[in-house]
Amino acid sequence: MTEHSLWGRHIFPFVTLTTLLAVVTMAGDYVLHRFNLVWVGRYLGIPGTLLIAFSLVYSLRKRKLISSSTPKAWLNRHEFCAWLGSAMVLVHAGIHINAILPWLATVAMSVNVLSGLVGKLLLGRAREHMQLTRAQYEARGLNPAQVEQKMFWDAVAVEAMMRWRQIHIPIFVVFATLALGHIVSIFLFWGWQ
Repeated sequence: MTEHSLWGRHIFPFVTLTTLLAVVTMAGDYVLHRFNLVWVGRYLGIPGTLLIAFSLVYSLRKRKLISSSTPKAWLNRHEFCAWLGSAMVLVHAGIHINAILPWLATVAMSVNVLSGLVGKLLLGRAREHMQLTRAQYEARGLNPAQVEQKMFWDAVAVEAMMRWRQIHIPIFVVFATLALGHIVSIFLFWGWQ
C-alpha cells in the first residue's frame, strides 16, 4: 500500500474508525456482561448523550457564535466527543432494546456517525487525492482536456460526496428527535417510587 494510494489514504482510515467503533461497542458490552455490570450500561447513555451534545459546540464556533479557540480545534473536539459519546450510547443500547423508539434512535445515530466519518475522512482526503492526481497528470504533460477526461469519474465521485452535509445534518435532526423522545419516555415510565 503506497502512501498516496486511494485505499491507504482515504478508505483505510474510514474502515478503521468504523471497525474500532464496532469493536469498542462489542467489547464494552461483553465486559459489562462478563463482570455482571450490565446496570452500568444502562447509565452510559447519559454521559454519551452529554458528549454528543457538547460536540455541537463546533457548530456554534463554525457560525462564529462563539469565538474561543480555533475552528480546527473545535472540529477535533467535535469528532472526538461525537465518536466517544456514540460508543457509550451504543454500549448503553447493547442488544437489549425492547422498544422501537430506542432502536430507531440507535440506527439514526449510527447512520449519523457514518456520515460524519464520510465527511471527515473520505471527502477531505478525496479532494487531496484529486489534486495530487491532477498535478501528476499535468507533470506528465497532458493537456487540460486529457486531464479532465482521465479524472472524470473521480470528479463525479467527489461531487457526490460533497453533498454529505445535506445528509449529515438532517440525519442528526432525526437522531436528536428520536433520542429526545427516548429520554422523555424514560422519564415518563421510570419507576419513581
